[in-house]
Amino acid sequence: MKRTCLAIVLAAGESTRMKSSMSKVLHPVAGRPMIAHVVEALANASITSAALVLGRDAEAVQSAAAHKDIEMSAFLQTERLGTGHAVLAAKEAIAKGYDDILVVFGDTPLVTAAPLLAARQGLTEGNDVVVIGFETADPTGYGRLLVENNELVAIREQKDATEDEKKITYCNGGLMAINGAKALELLRKIGNANAKGEYYLTDIVEIARAEGGKAIAVEAPETELTGCNNRAELAMIEAIWQKRRRHEMMVSGVSMIAPETVFLAFDTQIAQDVLIEPNVVFGPGVTIESGAVIHAFSHLEGAHVSAGATVGPYARLRPGANLGPDSKVGNFCEVKRPRSAPAPRSIT
Repeated sequence: MKRTCLAIVLAAGESTRMKSSMSKVLHPVAGRPMIAHVVEALANASITSAALVLGRDAEAVQSAAAHKDIEMSAFLQTERLGTGHAVLAAKEAIAKGYDDILVVFGDTPLVTAAPLLAARQGLTEGNDVVVIGFETADPTGYGRLLVENNELVAIREQKDATEDEKKITYCNGGLMAINGAKALELLRKIGNANAKGEYYLTDIVEIARAEGGKAIAVEAPETELTGCNNRAELAMIEAIWQKRRRHEMMVSGVSMIAPETVFLAFDTQIAQDVLIEPNVVFGPGVTIESGAVIHAFSHLEGAHVSAGATVGPYARLRPGANLGPDSKVGNFCEVKRPRSAPAPRSIT
């Protein structure tokens, strides 16, 4: 029997460190809002139900997160009292009785389906809490995962860690899966007896164990769990996304002379045997068919380039441009959707 799953996407932060007029989860990576990348990872993991926990720019965030394959519900977190409190904002959705509850963050656009599936598999194996962690060379500032006999016994925050615990390089990535049958009970037992008076989701590990349950950690690549708090981190995430996507394209048969100078959009489609010269930028909505050549310093957006066509150098294809097979667009040319001819006027 297939297990049901509710993904809770936390996206209610004030984004103060972003210093922006809009929520940080709306900031784009590869031309797509961060939160949309996260939701796409959920869809790739065959998750069909999600609850958005919203705050700032709630309507815009909800719109950006919409996905044709996922049924969405939305909940407003009016107070910021910690991650445990944020998850409980979606208690109405949790109470519907899902087998698995998966908690993710709207500002981790590099996450893929693999760790999400691994976390759910951990629940299938009888664990009540599965935390997604990562190994890092510099664990400073991260919560440490304390593992004994393959079980996760606690998550220790940096400020509370002993000197030996601070040496641990296995760290909390923030994302976790919770046994749906016990989720509300465990979440409601999280207290706020700490310096900040907040409800920390990480406390659920020790609570579950105290109730006779089991907790484990599963490992994911550090880059996949990278969150975004400011513009510098946003640029770093963009660079990681671009490098990953370029590599995927090149191993699938696309040639790039200087890949580090090519910038792709989230939906760029390039067939095998296409050659991309240096300093080419792809905006959203571009499809390049086999055998085409995109010469240096060209910019394409919303365009279709048929097989064998050549573009540039120094060319611009605007939305609606549609190049036929073996066609050529030369130096310093611009192509866009042709305007409709005006209707003929009647003469009396």
